[in-house]
Amino acid sequence: MTSTTSLFSPVEADLRLLTENLKQLVGARHPILFAAAEYLFGAKGKRMRPAIVLLLSRALAPDGEITPRHRRLAEITEMIHTASLVHDDVVDESELRRGVPTVHSRFGNRVAVLAGDFLFAQSSWYLANLDNLEVVKLLSEVIMNLAEGEIQQGLNRFDSSLGIEAYLEKSYYKTASLIANSSKAAGILSEVDEELAENFYQYGRQIGLAFQIVDDILDFTGSTDVLGKNAGSDLSSGNLTAPTLYALEEKPYLEVLIEREFAEEEDLAEAIALIKDSNGIPRARELAAFHARGAVKHLEGLPPGECHQALVKLADYVLSRLY
Repeated sequence: MTSTTSLFSPVEADLRLLTENLKQLVGARHPILFAAAEYLFGAKGKRMRPAIVLLLSRALAPDGEITPRHRRLAEITEMIHTASLVHDDVVDESELRRGVPTVHSRFGNRVAVLAGDFLFAQSSWYLANLDNLEVVKLLSEVIMNLAEGEIQQGLNRFDSSLGIEAYLEKSYYKTASLIANSSKAAGILSEVDEELAENFYQYGRQIGLAFQIVDDILDFTGSTDVLGKNAGSDLSSGNLTAPTLYALEEKPYLEVLIEREFAEEEDLAEAIALIKDSNGIPRARELAAFHARGAVKHLEGLPPGECHQALVKLADYVLSRLY
């Protein structure tokens, strides 16, 4: 399977610089924030979101060199993403993230909430200093969407009447919005025409949805070691994703188990078994593939080269995580 390291090789040096910059940008103010920043940005994340921004930026640069504004956009993108993860982990009471203890489990809820707040505030400050109102609007909308997605997820816990469209809308808010809008922002900073900027938005949106659907499938098929969290954790917390929603169409008893919130000892194990015995996971795979294929179609206006190829291969990589 292709690794993100080889996939993102055209911007590998850029990503290393980004990681070091983020530690300095966040950590310079206070020792505890520096410790949190070192911990957050030192973790082995995929850096997919800033990598997409950097790949688009390099592909569009006449001399192949990225401007400081494009680099700052990539840093803002990773800051927003990381801030949302820190807050999500507090809300979800998650003990692990990427196989390591979460910020709140290591530093406490108070530091985690403040570190997330600081990251959002810092990203907003750097965003304003890009001096591009359209980009400010795009990334500000992302921060609203992240909150909206988390609220929707909280309100829809154990709601078996939830449809696939509502699930995709929540997935857009929580995952795809940041990738879509930061991709479009990279185009705007490169002064591409409106049609190409919209294509970048659609590429990011489709890749983001495919990525989230794959993550939701892995919650049923992945091991705890691979996931960095307990398998089945989404379902146990009442977060109903594509495999469950499709399985509900075939397995009526699954609704009973969900509605009583897995109150009895064997309920969760029985629900997982029903989902695995249905077409829920294969249908979710088809949905992820549909969005990954859709993403690639929107790259046709991007200049050819290794950055273009990396963005095409990213769609394959997202799906390859299932096998």
